[in-house]
Order: sequence, then C-alpha cells, then structure tokens
Amino acid sequence: MKRLLTAVTIAASLMASGASAFDPEDLQKLMDTGECVACDLSGANLAGIDLTQAHMRFANLTNANLEGANLFLADMDDANLEAANLKGTNAYRAGLTGANLAFANLEGANLSEARLWEADLEDANLSEAILRWSWMNNTNLSNVNLSNADLREANLEGANLEGANFTSANLDKAQMKGAILCNTTMPDSTVIYSGC
Repeated sequence: MKRLLTAVTIAASLMASGASAFDPEDLQKLMDTGECVACDLSGANLAGIDLTQAHMRFANLTNANLEGANLFLADMDDANLEAANLKGTNAYRAGLTGANLAFANLEGANLSEARLWEADLEDANLSEAILRWSWMNNTNLSNVNLSNADLREANLEGANLEGANFTSANLDKAQMKGAILCNTTMPDSTVIYSGC
C-alpha cells in the first residue's frame, strides 16, 4: 500500500512540475527509504511531505517545492536549494551546513537550532522565520529579508549581513561578533554602514 501511495505522489509531482527535471527514481528512493544522497530532486513537488531525519546531503533541490514540509532533523548539508520554496517548513535542528539557499523562500519557516554554517542565503526571504538558537557562523546573508524574524540567541558570528533587512526582527542575545554590517537595516529601521 505504501508503494502505491508513493507512486501516486510521484505521479502527482510529475504532473505538477510539468517538464520535470528531477529523476523519478531518486524521488521514489527518498519516499521509500528517507535517503537520497547526491540525488536529483530539482523542481520536485514535496509540499507537505514528512521528511523527518531524511538524509539528503549534496542533493539537487533547485526550484523544488517544499512548502509546509517536515524537515525535522533532516541532513541537507551541502544541498543545492537555490530558489526552492520552503515557506512554512519545519526545519527544526536540520543540518544545512554549506547548503545553497540563495533566492529561496523561507518565509515563516522554523529553523530553530538549525545548522547553517557557511551556507549561502543571498537574496533569500526569511521574513517571519524562527531562527532561535540557529548557527549561522560565516553564512552569506547578503540582501536577505529577515523582517519580523525571531533570531534570539542565534549565532551570526562572521556572517555577511551586507544589505540584510532586520526590520522589527528580534535579535535579543544574538551573537554578531565579526559580522559584516554594511547597508544593514537594523530592527529599529536604522541603517548601519560600519563594515563597508
């Protein structure tokens, strides 16, 4: 029965993505085993799917739809999620070290305690995201929208915050030692140019 439901999910994903670029066998493997290391899931529709503790290191998820998916404790280190839709995703304690999340939509996503060391989030949308206790050391957050985000006790040491927008964000006890602040909009709407 599980394989039938998985096959139906894959068929729906194929139809939803039109000219799908992802490998259906890779998607089947992920659904059956929760593991798809270095596989091609680009453009796949994974909205609302439970991927708790899934292993997807080095996976290609460019333009994939993961809206509302459960990525609790998922290992996505070095994955390519460029322009992916992760709106409302639960990525609590997820591993995203070195991941490419440039231009991704993470609006309202839960990234509490997520590992985002040295990840690339340039031009990503993290408005209203929960990033409490997350690790973003040496992460590229240039031109990121972090308005209304919860960054309490987040580690932003050495992060590139050039052009980032923190309007109305909560930065209480956030660590920002060595972070690049250039044209950075702070929670009170003041703009800092000290690191330019």
